Amino acid sequence: MDGSELHVVTGALGYTGQYITRRLLALGQRVMTLTGHPDRPNPFGDQVRVAPFNFDDPAALIDSLRGAAVLYNTYWVRFNYSGMTFEQPIAHTRTLFRAAKEAGVRRVVHVSIANPSEASPLPYYKGKAVLERALIESGLSYAILRPTVIFGDEDILINNIAWLLRRFPVFAVLGAGDYKIQPIFVEDMADLAVTLGGKTENTIVDAVGPEVYTFDTLVRLIAKTIRSRARIVHVPPRLGLFLAQVIGLLVGDVVLTREEADGLLANLLVSRGPPSGRMHLSEWLAQHADAVGAKYASEVRRHYR
Repeated sequence: MDGSELHVVTGALGYTGQYITRRLLALGQRVMTLTGHPDRPNPFGDQVRVAPFNFDDPAALIDSLRGAAVLYNTYWVRFNYSGMTFEQPIAHTRTLFRAAKEAGVRRVVHVSIANPSEASPLPYYKGKAVLERALIESGLSYAILRPTVIFGDEDILINNIAWLLRRFPVFAVLGAGDYKIQPIFVEDMADLAVTLGGKTENTIVDAVGPEVYTFDTLVRLIAKTIRSRARIVHVPPRLGLFLAQVIGLLVGDVVLTREEADGLLANLLVSRGPPSGRMHLSEWLAQHADAVGAKYASEVRRHYR
């Protein structure tokens, strides 16, 4: 990739987008971010220009994208909250793709989800599938990444499982716990995104790590690594969701949604294809045993406040 090119990352002040941005800067690229929180502290200082999304002003959005070679899109919401529903990010992302096309962006690297389907009864997975089709039909050169769970220092799921195991005497696993999960390391995710940004062929890639766990095995691995004495029990999914809601009230967050539980139970967080990441979660956990779960990671605080 030519170091004089401009690359645009949505959400460079957030989680996955921040790692993609680091990769691009290390390669000598110029980077701009589009964000819904332009007033938040910029960890990159004057290395990264910050601009608002301007979804309600498509002309301004087009102007902000003009001259960009690649757009890396991580924009989405995890759940409906505070007036925001999945319909809004779907409409906003369609606007973003149209603006990228009008602005002459050469390529889009889009973060989707593993196992999306327009026939899915789960709005999250259906919405992701709808946007994949919108990008494919846009005429833009594209790479679509389908991650399962992304783990790393700022991760929410793995971190908060560890947090619960550190602070409660009992940890409740929904159902039998035999549904599978195949997490990918955030650094591997960023490497994959930037590599695909430099290619030209249209492609769809499952972004998954080399290890597959049942959820029960994953929880027990985390517990063993952090030396938790919590008792791991299996409960009916409805009871598990109720307990998650109670904990959510205590921490002021949404710990687990019914849709996320349904996705887990339906084995949607695992791939049928080969791994695309290299880092083993077990290895990373061993290296971060003292830090993982030391503090609660709030989705609401990160994205809605």
